[in-house]
Amino acid sequence: MRIDMVSVVPELLNGFLQSSIVSRAIKKGLVDIQIVCLRDYAVNAYGQVDDYPYGGGAGMVIMAEPLSKCIENLQSQRTYQQIIYMTPDGQKTTQKIVNTLSLHQHIMIICGHYKGIDQRVRDLYVTMELSIGDFVVTGGEIPAALVTDAIVRLIPGVLGNEESALTDTFQDGLLSPPVYTRPETFKGLKVPEVLLSGNHTLIQEWRLEQAMSLTQQKRPDLFNET
Repeated sequence: MRIDMVSVVPELLNGFLQSSIVSRAIKKGLVDIQIVCLRDYAVNAYGQVDDYPYGGGAGMVIMAEPLSKCIENLQSQRTYQQIIYMTPDGQKTTQKIVNTLSLHQHIMIICGHYKGIDQRVRDLYVTMELSIGDFVVTGGEIPAALVTDAIVRLIPGVLGNEESALTDTFQDGLLSPPVYTRPETFKGLKVPEVLLSGNHTLIQEWRLEQAMSLTQQKRPDLFNET
């Protein structure tokens, strides 16, 4: 799988590529993640990629020309199943969306910045718009890193135990049940007896009951969808 991340400030993503799971996946050759600097496609020698918005108002807008050149250059090298734009007004990223994206071979993620990108780029090239929540951050780099991390951990061979990703919260539409490890008693609180029983059928039943109960309490919106 290859993921190309287009950014005005690529240095914000360098540390992300060196983190544990993502770095391990890259070294194993399971995923190829490239950070593309949009300023390489600037409209002048000063590295300009943004300009004032038509109609006035505060902030700057990423121009259509450099972003278009960047996208078309990448498209000339490979076919992308999705060209994603990270934006607060996109659809909320869910585990279901991430599961589907993890099956693709080539993905491009555009990191918005300033007041956003020229709408014409969204109209002409973008195939999916994603948000990580109803709030605004400085740029799309952190949201893009979050989505990329969620995708990469689902690629077979990335995690030491592939079953771990399949039992994560949201995979079955429910929150995960409580988890415990040693010691059996901590400050007077004991691990539920069923988890010590060795009876895997009872353990699975207990985990499902707990997951349903927690989901109903904390995220009834998810519970109603299951």
